[in-house]
Amino acid sequence: MIKIKDIEKSFGEKVVLKGITSTFHRGKTNLIIGRSGAGKTVLLKILVGLFQPNKGEVWYDDQSFFQLSKKEARQLRMKIGMLFQGGALFDSWNVEENIRFPLDMYTEMSYTEKRERVKEVLKKVELTGVENKYPSELSGGMQKRVGIARAIVLNPQYLFCDEPNSGLDPKTAIVIDQLILDITQQYDITTVINTHDMNSVMEIGDNILLLKDGCVAWQGNKDEILTSEDPTIIEFIFASPFLKRLRKKALGL
Repeated sequence: MIKIKDIEKSFGEKVVLKGITSTFHRGKTNLIIGRSGAGKTVLLKILVGLFQPNKGEVWYDDQSFFQLSKKEARQLRMKIGMLFQGGALFDSWNVEENIRFPLDMYTEMSYTEKRERVKEVLKKVELTGVENKYPSELSGGMQKRVGIARAIVLNPQYLFCDEPNSGLDPKTAIVIDQLILDITQQYDITTVINTHDMNSVMEIGDNILLLKDGCVAWQGNKDEILTSEDPTIIEFIFASPFLKRLRKKALGL
Protein backbone atom coordinates (compact mmCIF):
# COMPACT_ATOMS: atom_id res chain seq x y z
CA MET A 1 0.00 0.00 0.00
CA ILE A 2 1.13 3.54 -0.77
CA LYS A 3 -0.35 6.56 0.99
CA ILE A 4 0.12 10.16 -0.05
CA LYS A 5 -0.89 13.07 2.15
CA ASP A 6 -1.25 16.73 1.23
CA ILE A 7 1.20 16.62 -1.69
CA GLU A 8 2.00 20.01 -3.17
CA LYS A 9 4.41 20.75 -6.01
CA SER A 10 5.38 23.97 -7.76
CA PHE A 11 7.87 24.86 -10.48
CA GLY A 12 8.72 28.50 -9.90
CA GLU A 13 5.41 30.34 -9.65
CA LYS A 14 3.49 27.57 -11.41
CA VAL A 15 1.57 25.40 -8.94
CA VAL A 16 1.14 21.90 -10.40
CA LEU A 17 -0.22 19.86 -7.48
CA LYS A 18 -2.41 21.22 -4.70
CA GLY A 19 -2.89 19.14 -1.56
CA ILE A 20 -3.19 15.67 -3.11
CA THR A 21 -4.23 12.99 -0.60
CA SER A 22 -4.99 9.41 -1.60
CA THR A 23 -4.28 5.73 -0.97
CA PHE A 24 -3.08 3.23 -3.57
CA HIS A 25 -4.12 -0.25 -2.51
CA ARG A 26 -2.15 -3.48 -2.57
CA GLY A 27 -3.34 -6.11 -5.02
CA LYS A 28 -5.28 -3.46 -6.95
CA THR A 29 -4.77 -1.55 -10.19
CA ASN A 30 -4.71 2.09 -9.06
CA LEU A 31 -5.22 4.51 -11.96
CA ILE A 32 -4.28 8.19 -12.10
CA ILE A 33 -6.29 9.94 -14.82
CA GLY A 34 -6.94 13.48 -16.01
CA ARG A 35 -6.45 15.81 -18.95
CA SER A 36 -2.99 16.82 -20.16
CA GLY A 37 -1.51 19.28 -17.68
CA ALA A 38 -3.59 18.00 -14.77
CA GLY A 39 -0.47 16.89 -12.86
CA LYS A 40 -0.53 13.11 -13.45
CA THR A 41 3.08 12.72 -14.57
CA VAL A 42 4.41 15.02 -11.86
CA LEU A 43 2.56 13.01 -9.21
CA LEU A 44 3.93 9.75 -10.60
CA LYS A 45 7.48 11.16 -10.54
CA ILE A 46 7.02 12.21 -6.92
CA LEU A 47 5.83 8.71 -6.03
CA VAL A 48 9.00 7.12 -7.43
CA GLY A 49 11.32 9.80 -6.04
CA LEU A 50 12.25 11.62 -9.25
CA PHE A 51 10.72 14.84 -7.90
CA GLN A 52 10.67 16.12 -4.32
CA PRO A 53 7.36 17.70 -3.28
CA ASN A 54 7.28 21.18 -1.79
CA LYS A 55 5.01 19.81 0.89
CA GLY A 56 3.42 16.51 1.88
CA GLU A 57 4.27 12.90 2.63
CA VAL A 58 4.58 9.63 0.70
CA TRP A 59 4.36 6.40 2.69
CA TYR A 60 5.30 2.97 1.36
CA ASP A 61 3.48 0.82 3.89
CA ASP A 62 5.14 1.88 7.16
CA GLN A 63 8.07 3.78 5.58
CA SER A 64 8.08 7.54 5.05
CA PHE A 65 9.71 7.74 1.61
CA PHE A 66 11.40 11.13 1.90
CA GLN A 67 12.82 10.43 5.35
CA LEU A 68 14.71 7.27 4.34
CA SER A 69 18.50 7.06 4.51
CA LYS A 70 20.38 6.41 1.24
CA LYS A 71 20.73 2.75 2.19
CA GLU A 72 17.03 2.42 3.05
CA ALA A 73 16.03 4.22 -0.16
CA ARG A 74 18.16 1.81 -2.22
CA GLN A 75 16.55 -1.16 -0.48
CA LEU A 76 13.08 0.26 -1.22
CA ARG A 77 13.93 0.90 -4.89
CA MET A 78 14.73 -2.80 -5.24
CA LYS A 79 11.04 -3.39 -4.45
CA ILE A 80 9.87 -0.98 -7.17
CA GLY A 81 9.24 -1.92 -10.81
CA MET A 82 8.74 0.74 -13.49
CA LEU A 83 7.17 0.42 -16.93
CA PHE A 84 8.10 3.55 -18.85
CA GLN A 85 6.08 5.15 -21.63
CA GLY A 86 7.33 3.70 -24.91
CA GLY A 87 9.05 0.81 -23.13
CA ALA A 88 12.40 2.66 -22.77
CA LEU A 89 14.39 -0.37 -23.90
CA PHE A 90 18.08 -0.09 -24.78
CA ASP A 91 18.23 -0.44 -28.57
CA SER A 92 21.77 -1.85 -28.61
CA TRP A 93 20.93 -4.59 -26.08
CA ASN A 94 18.98 -7.72 -26.84
CA VAL A 95 15.89 -8.73 -24.88
CA GLU A 96 17.82 -10.78 -22.32
CA GLU A 97 20.27 -7.97 -21.65
CA ASN A 98 17.44 -5.45 -21.25
CA ILE A 99 15.56 -7.60 -18.76
CA ARG A 100 18.73 -8.62 -16.92
CA PHE A 101 19.73 -5.01 -16.29
CA PRO A 102 18.00 -4.64 -12.87
CA LEU A 103 19.44 -8.00 -11.79
CA ASP A 104 22.93 -6.79 -12.72
CA MET A 105 22.40 -3.56 -10.77
CA TYR A 106 20.78 -4.83 -7.60
CA THR A 107 21.61 -8.51 -7.08
CA GLU A 108 24.58 -10.81 -6.69
CA MET A 109 22.93 -13.65 -8.60
CA SER A 110 25.13 -15.77 -10.84
CA TYR A 111 24.89 -15.37 -14.60
CA THR A 112 23.08 -18.71 -14.84
CA GLU A 113 20.55 -17.65 -12.18
CA LYS A 114 19.94 -14.39 -14.00
CA ARG A 115 19.31 -16.16 -17.30
CA GLU A 116 16.83 -18.49 -15.62
CA ARG A 117 15.02 -15.55 -14.05
CA VAL A 118 14.85 -13.80 -17.44
CA LYS A 119 13.28 -16.93 -18.94
CA GLU A 120 10.73 -17.05 -16.10
CA VAL A 121 9.49 -13.50 -16.61
CA LEU A 122 9.46 -13.87 -20.41
CA LYS A 123 7.23 -16.91 -19.97
CA LYS A 124 4.97 -14.84 -17.72
CA VAL A 125 4.50 -12.21 -20.42
CA GLU A 126 4.15 -14.90 -23.13
CA LEU A 127 7.37 -14.10 -24.99
CA THR A 128 9.30 -17.34 -24.58
CA GLY A 129 12.25 -17.67 -26.95
CA VAL A 130 12.89 -14.01 -27.81
CA GLU A 131 15.94 -13.58 -25.57
CA ASN A 132 18.32 -12.90 -28.47
CA LYS A 133 16.10 -10.51 -30.41
CA TYR A 134 16.64 -6.74 -30.38
CA PRO A 135 13.90 -4.16 -29.70
CA SER A 136 13.87 -3.14 -33.38
CA GLU A 137 12.83 -6.70 -34.26
CA LEU A 138 9.77 -6.57 -32.01
CA SER A 139 6.32 -5.06 -32.46
CA GLY A 140 5.17 -2.24 -30.18
CA GLY A 141 3.10 -4.63 -28.09
CA MET A 142 6.00 -7.06 -27.72
CA GLN A 143 8.28 -4.21 -26.63
CA LYS A 144 5.75 -3.26 -23.94
CA ARG A 145 5.69 -6.86 -22.73
CA VAL A 146 9.49 -6.90 -22.57
CA GLY A 147 9.21 -3.68 -20.54
CA ILE A 148 6.79 -5.39 -18.17
CA ALA A 149 9.13 -8.39 -17.87
CA ARG A 150 11.97 -6.05 -16.90
CA ALA A 151 9.73 -4.23 -14.43
CA ILE A 152 8.84 -7.44 -12.57
CA VAL A 153 12.18 -9.26 -12.79
CA LEU A 154 13.09 -8.28 -9.20
CA ASN A 155 9.71 -9.47 -7.86
CA PRO A 156 8.64 -5.92 -6.93
CA GLN A 157 6.08 -5.08 -4.28
CA TYR A 158 5.20 -1.87 -6.13
CA LEU A 159 4.71 -1.44 -9.89
CA PHE A 160 4.44 1.90 -11.68
CA CYS A 161 3.23 2.15 -15.28
CA ASP A 162 3.43 5.40 -17.26
CA GLU A 163 0.94 5.36 -20.16
CA PRO A 164 1.38 1.60 -20.79
CA ASN A 165 -0.97 1.67 -23.80
CA SER A 166 0.57 4.66 -25.53
CA GLY A 167 1.03 3.98 -29.25
CA LEU A 168 -0.73 0.61 -29.19
CA ASP A 169 -3.74 -0.49 -31.20
CA PRO A 170 -6.91 -1.15 -29.15
CA LYS A 171 -6.61 -4.95 -29.28
CA THR A 172 -2.99 -4.95 -28.07
CA ALA A 173 -3.84 -2.36 -25.41
CA ILE A 174 -6.45 -4.75 -23.96
CA VAL A 175 -3.82 -7.51 -23.83
CA ILE A 176 -1.39 -5.23 -21.95
CA ASP A 177 -4.14 -4.13 -19.53
CA GLN A 178 -5.06 -7.74 -18.75
CA LEU A 179 -1.41 -8.69 -18.30
CA ILE A 180 -0.84 -5.87 -15.80
CA LEU A 181 -4.03 -6.82 -13.96
CA ASP A 182 -3.05 -10.51 -13.82
CA ILE A 183 0.43 -9.71 -12.49
CA THR A 184 -1.00 -7.30 -9.91
CA GLN A 185 -3.45 -9.86 -8.56
CA GLN A 186 -1.19 -12.92 -8.80
CA TYR A 187 1.75 -11.31 -6.98
CA ASP A 188 -0.34 -9.00 -4.73
CA ILE A 189 1.47 -5.89 -5.99
CA THR A 190 0.55 -2.25 -5.40
CA THR A 191 0.21 -1.10 -9.01
CA VAL A 192 -0.11 2.57 -9.98
CA ILE A 193 -0.94 3.42 -13.60
CA ASN A 194 -0.84 6.85 -15.21
CA THR A 195 -3.17 6.66 -18.23
CA HIS A 196 -5.30 8.51 -20.79
CA ASP A 197 -6.91 5.27 -21.95
CA MET A 198 -10.60 5.23 -21.04
CA ASN A 199 -10.83 1.54 -21.89
CA SER A 200 -8.27 0.88 -19.14
CA VAL A 201 -10.39 2.96 -16.75
CA MET A 202 -13.53 0.95 -17.51
CA GLU A 203 -11.84 -2.47 -17.62
CA ILE A 204 -9.20 -2.49 -14.84
CA GLY A 205 -9.93 0.59 -12.72
CA ASP A 206 -10.00 -0.96 -9.24
CA ASN A 207 -9.16 2.40 -7.71
CA ILE A 208 -9.24 5.63 -9.72
CA LEU A 209 -7.86 9.07 -8.88
CA LEU A 210 -9.05 11.85 -11.22
CA LEU A 211 -6.93 15.00 -11.20
CA LYS A 212 -8.13 18.36 -12.50
CA ASP A 213 -6.03 21.52 -12.41
CA GLY A 214 -3.67 19.92 -9.89
CA CYS A 215 -6.42 18.92 -7.46
CA VAL A 216 -8.27 15.70 -6.67
CA ALA A 217 -11.54 16.02 -8.59
CA TRP A 218 -12.89 12.52 -7.89
CA GLN A 219 -11.92 9.14 -6.40
CA GLY A 220 -13.68 5.82 -6.80
CA ASN A 221 -13.74 2.65 -8.89
CA LYS A 222 -14.85 1.63 -12.38
CA ASP A 223 -18.32 0.60 -11.19
CA GLU A 224 -18.92 3.87 -9.36
CA ILE A 225 -17.88 5.85 -12.43
CA LEU A 226 -20.74 4.43 -14.49
CA THR A 227 -23.40 5.76 -12.16
CA SER A 228 -21.64 8.88 -10.86
CA GLU A 229 -23.53 12.15 -11.10
CA ASP A 230 -20.34 14.16 -10.63
CA PRO A 231 -20.21 16.69 -13.50
CA THR A 232 -16.41 16.40 -13.76
CA ILE A 233 -16.69 12.63 -14.30
CA ILE A 234 -19.51 13.00 -16.83
CA GLU A 235 -17.58 15.63 -18.81
CA PHE A 236 -14.24 13.79 -18.78
CA ILE A 237 -15.13 10.09 -18.99
CA PHE A 238 -18.26 10.08 -21.11
CA ALA A 239 -17.19 12.22 -24.04
CA SER A 240 -17.53 9.42 -26.61
CA PRO A 241 -20.96 8.16 -27.82
CA PHE A 242 -20.01 4.58 -26.88
CA LEU A 243 -19.30 5.48 -23.25
CA LYS A 244 -22.45 7.59 -23.10
CA ARG A 245 -24.46 4.51 -24.16
CA LEU A 246 -22.62 2.41 -21.57
CA ARG A 247 -23.54 4.90 -18.85
CA LYS A 248 -27.20 4.98 -19.90
CA LYS A 249 -27.32 1.19 -19.79
CA ALA A 250 -25.83 1.15 -16.27
CA LEU A 251 -28.42 3.69 -15.16
CA GLY A 252 -31.24 1.71 -16.82
CA LEU A 253 -32.11 4.56 -19.16
